[in-house]
Amino acid sequence: MTEKICYKEIPSDRSLLPALDEFIIGVAKDAGLSPEKFNNLSLSFSEAVSNSIIHGNKNDPDKRIRITVKVDDSKMVIIIKDQGKGFDLKSIPDPTKPENLLKESGRGIHIIKSFVDELKYNFTGEGTETILVLNLK
Repeated sequence: MTEKICYKEIPSDRSLLPALDEFIIGVAKDAGLSPEKFNNLSLSFSEAVSNSIIHGNKNDPDKRIRITVKVDDSKMVIIIKDQGKGFDLKSIPDPTKPENLLKESGRGIHIIKSFVDELKYNFTGEGTETILVLNLK
């Protein structure tokens, strides 16, 4: 299979998450992702998009989220780009430490990492890219 690229752009609006979930699961089905991985993909993708909307774009509906999905024979790469200023990965508290267990937020990155094969961030002058990589096989 040659690389296939799908693209979606939305305003920063969490009410669009169900439609985005349908979009990403449709791409995953076409790519041949194992159905057992659909829930993991859905959860990690929704968490990453939510983080981009809430933390990156500060819930500003005038700011956009750009989603690019690249699929080849071996993997699916999802790039979620917001228009935020980024963050310091080292400043994110470990949600598994006892002092953080009861906090209402702070688990998103931990959740994403546990359900994808690779999680990367690219901080640019135009925004932050959250990159999720899932192996198809």
